[in-house]
Amino acid sequence: MAHTHDTMTLIRQDDVIQSIADALQYISYYHPKDFIDELYAAYQKEQGAAAKDAMAQILINSRLCAEGRRPICQDTGIVTVFLKIGMAVRWDARISIADMVNEGVRRAYRHPDNVLRASILADPAGKRINTQDNTPAVIHMEVVPGNTVEIELAAKGGGSEAKAKFVMLNPADSIVDWIMKTVPTMGAGWCPPGILGIGIGGTAEKAMLLAKQACMQTIDIQDLIARGPGSALDALRLELYDKINALGIGAQGLGGLTTVLDVKILDYPTHAANKPVAIIPNCAATRHAHLLLDGSGPALLTPPSLADWPVITQTTGSARRVNIDGLTKHDVADWQPGETLLLSGKLLTGRDAAHKRIVDLLAQGQALPDGVDFSNRFIYYVGPVDAVRDEVVGPAGPTTATRMDGFTDVVLEKTGLLGMIGKAERGPEAIAAIARHQAVYLVAVGGAAYLVSKAIRQARVVAFADLGMEAIHEFVVEDMPVTVAVDSRGNSIHTTAPREWQSRIGKIPVTLAS
Repeated sequence: MAHTHDTMTLIRQDDVIQSIADALQYISYYHPKDFIDELYAAYQKEQGAAAKDAMAQILINSRLCAEGRRPICQDTGIVTVFLKIGMAVRWDARISIADMVNEGVRRAYRHPDNVLRASILADPAGKRINTQDNTPAVIHMEVVPGNTVEIELAAKGGGSEAKAKFVMLNPADSIVDWIMKTVPTMGAGWCPPGILGIGIGGTAEKAMLLAKQACMQTIDIQDLIARGPGSALDALRLELYDKINALGIGAQGLGGLTTVLDVKILDYPTHAANKPVAIIPNCAATRHAHLLLDGSGPALLTPPSLADWPVITQTTGSARRVNIDGLTKHDVADWQPGETLLLSGKLLTGRDAAHKRIVDLLAQGQALPDGVDFSNRFIYYVGPVDAVRDEVVGPAGPTTATRMDGFTDVVLEKTGLLGMIGKAERGPEAIAAIARHQAVYLVAVGGAAYLVSKAIRQARVVAFADLGMEAIHEFVVEDMPVTVAVDSRGNSIHTTAPREWQSRIGKIPVTLAS
């Protein structure tokens, strides 16, 4: 006689589509409770002032998003789905499982009450054309015993995905040594504090899959610290958690006690000649959900209670208010790395595609479009979410600034640009250009996109409208919170702060920071 758990279950196409769509909307504005709890604990013990302020902004932003049902981050991610399909499942469906998943993505990202940003480009090696609805998802399927469909899905931000690393170690090589050498090279573009997912074993692609799945596990490192390691992997997690935090990178790379909230590891048997190791970080906009379809209808996700969020009132008492209209090089010369500013006035936006067009126009000796005058102005590296209801603009947090490094010198020289606003560190060539032109680079908090958008009072597209979220906008901002990251002499907080905190924490020979 068949076991009851193997009885046939009928899974309907519309239930899969609806479950995916609902879950992607849900994770766009609700952080997992384990993440909020862990981040708040880290916030309470943080001693680095800039890092503590960044964590406060992430926590305040998270609560605002839960209340307003708007995205935690403007980068609403590439959708990654793992399906475990029971062998005793029957399908009431006219389209493939992949098509069902993609239809769910399409509905979620085009939801009129909470439009999510379409970030997916087809023809990645060529024209890179936006698919307009964030499809297709990256889908992995496994057929397993049972009569249910389990769906694990994540919306993975491009900034953290960009910092994924992989290595084929020799069997005798140290995993810890490679990770400790590699994490400092990842900078802050992955928006720490977050989770580091590690995959060990299998083959090259299997290790990467394990690392991605590890990112989606529940945070439990404090429980592990309390009970002590029960296995070699437990011991490895504890060692890495301790050592990575001792690097002093801190929230947003601003220097502090917490860089990772947890280190998660999955492993798989591997060939005798190999030791594949993959690391994939998950950013402060941690977004994932676990769904179960048992034939009774769409999967249900219970909204969290607002009581789950700590009440934090931002203290910007020490911040300097700055009117950015009519500033000169002289005005920004005394800005110090680590200083908090509240900006008011007009700024222009631009990111990868816009920068490429600007530099191409300059190279051809052509004028920039009307309304694009960077002289003594600030550019904000952002691709906002579309506005809904009465919003001026949707969530509009910063994108990783290093991607603009190659354009920086030309833009500063040819346009008279005074300053840039983005997230994470700048590379050596950009820092040299900033010092040469006595410009400044400021950071807004990655993972606080909705909070940042509250400071934007007016928004309009001024050029390159065909680029969608990458068009050049003009924003009128009021009290937009930023931190000075690179001053006009080329001093970078992302270089100095982690070194300072490394020596303060005192667990790591400071040579590692160089």
